[in-house]
Amino acid sequence: MKGSSIALWLAAIVTAAAAPMARAEVDTVTVAQQFGITYLPLMYMEHQHLLTKHAKQMGLGEVKVEWVQFGSGTGMNDALLSGHLDFASGGLGPFITLWAKTRSNLGVKGVCAMNNMPLYLNTRDPNVKSVRDFTNKDRIALPAIKVSFQAVNLQMAAAKEFGKENYTKLDPLTVSMKHPDGMAALLSKGNEVTAHFTSPPFQYQELEHAGIHKVLDSYTIAGGPHTFTVIWASTKFRERNPGVYKAFLAAFNEAIDEINKDKQAAADNYIKWQHYKGPRDLIVKILEDPLVKFTTTPSRITTYASFMHEIGSVKVKPDSWKDMFFPEIHDLPGS
Repeated sequence: MKGSSIALWLAAIVTAAAAPMARAEVDTVTVAQQFGITYLPLMYMEHQHLLTKHAKQMGLGEVKVEWVQFGSGTGMNDALLSGHLDFASGGLGPFITLWAKTRSNLGVKGVCAMNNMPLYLNTRDPNVKSVRDFTNKDRIALPAIKVSFQAVNLQMAAAKEFGKENYTKLDPLTVSMKHPDGMAALLSKGNEVTAHFTSPPFQYQELEHAGIHKVLDSYTIAGGPHTFTVIWASTKFRERNPGVYKAFLAAFNEAIDEINKDKQAAADNYIKWQHYKGPRDLIVKILEDPLVKFTTTPSRITTYASFMHEIGSVKVKPDSWKDMFFPEIHDLPGS
């Protein structure tokens, strides 16, 4: 056999051997998101097909993405545990809960943060100036009672106002509602819901209506700016699909960069993709708010994890935010 023929034969063997390994990773990825402008980076990934793009650039072939939407992080966690979801997204409450619950088995950890955003507790009751003014006649809508990030913030606020032993004092007043439904209920005077602990853009939209005012925000509760939503996945998925995981993180970083590069374009994209019918100026106002920041750097994660451990919501307490996130972002200045 001639030298050139031998070289071609060896190359064919290497290619054939490598092909099955390359396709050993999943060719379809399921990603979940929820409602609101906080999930704008995932909207960029979905509509601009960024994960498929980066996977192809990394030689992973045609990776398809299935997008699903949930009303709360608890539903996502159930889907992740059952193997029907690869990447979940949501507030710190559900994330911290699943991280603590799966440390000895599935090993769920954070992929990266998504943003810093303050969450508002709004009400239509003029007599409610602080959480101390709520009565048994009030109902506070939030994504999921006890476990959503809004619910955890409400418990922290109650602990500060009424003492740590009374952190659940306001829990009986809460009702589970998706953000759009919670806003509709708050604005409907005939509804029992008198307050809504929500997120952008809903909290800003509510404040545009006469008679709605803010009671408090989560930055005040936490002592400063904090991560609102994060992306999380299982250790099993990351180890079995290192290329897809890397492609996802690259795609997410590109989405973050695109948003921060042009807030005006980001506002237009949100309006188009979400079929938003409100004023454009409001979306621009949210995106340009100095308190709103799209970033992959986790912030004040341990503040919330420590509180949840202190009240017994989770059984373990992280020594560092790095305990809760995969090493690809450990070089970031998180907290």
